[in-house]
Amino acid sequence: MSALVTFAPAKLNLFLAITGRRGDGFHELVSVAAPLDMGDTLTATPAADWSLSCSDPTVPADGTNLVLRAATAFAAAVEARGQPVPRFAFRLEKVTPAGAGLGGGSSDAVATLRLLNAASGAPLDAAALASLAAQLGSDCPLFLLDGPVVMRGRGERIERLAEEPATRLRGQRVLVFKPGFGISTAWAYGRLAAGAPGSYLPAAEAEARLAAWCARRGASPAELLFNNMEPVAARKFLALPALLERLQSEFGLAVRMSGSGSACFALLAADTPLAAVTARIRSVWGDSAFVREARLG
Repeated sequence: MSALVTFAPAKLNLFLAITGRRGDGFHELVSVAAPLDMGDTLTATPAADWSLSCSDPTVPADGTNLVLRAATAFAAAVEARGQPVPRFAFRLEKVTPAGAGLGGGSSDAVATLRLLNAASGAPLDAAALASLAAQLGSDCPLFLLDGPVVMRGRGERIERLAEEPATRLRGQRVLVFKPGFGISTAWAYGRLAAGAPGSYLPAAEAEARLAAWCARRGASPAELLFNNMEPVAARKFLALPALLERLQSEFGLAVRMSGSGSACFALLAADTPLAAVTARIRSVWGDSAFVREARLG
């Protein structure tokens, strides 16, 4: 068997409403997420056992990495049925930054599941893959579907966004930018819970907002943008609102934070002065800032 290569796209949460905390400690949400044409590349070469190397030396390449966790979980599930699973040495070329709210690790995990399922003769159907993905992380299942999706529950309940509103999003140019620091997802959700109940958006209101946007044929992507985790991050990480407010006032851009941060994004128009916007980002966040243009899938 020759080496196998697969793409692990980053994602943006265009609409993210955290609606409350569950008894098990997880949070309920309503979100619209879309994949990007930007992401990581995973190469798998046949080997005697699992191993992982990564182009980013700061990314752990041990058993804590979601690539190896996904491989181990997949092998356990399939070999319990009596079917062998080939082993691979994985090479991860990182583009999606960590601690960004862009789903990089989750996407890598799902790319691993899909690659191994194909290499093993597809022993797991879509439902089994979704169940395995949900065990690896709340936002893993969204990467099993191509294109914009609606996420509910703790993120494991996924459905495709209806075709007409989805077409408003596909192909939209975005600028993704992240400061030199990341934000812990656990910290962000903990701070959100500490500020409850006012930090949450009631589920009925979240669903109404989303339904209203979907029903307005031709409503722009900018009208969808929402993230009630953004104020939580902004209270501690002042660099976030400092830049977003400048991009709005100076360039009229629709901007938002993705997920629990720290990555943010701006919707781009044909006449957006991209060089000037990039220069402003670097003038506020410094040269260490990650800045990349992409398109929604």
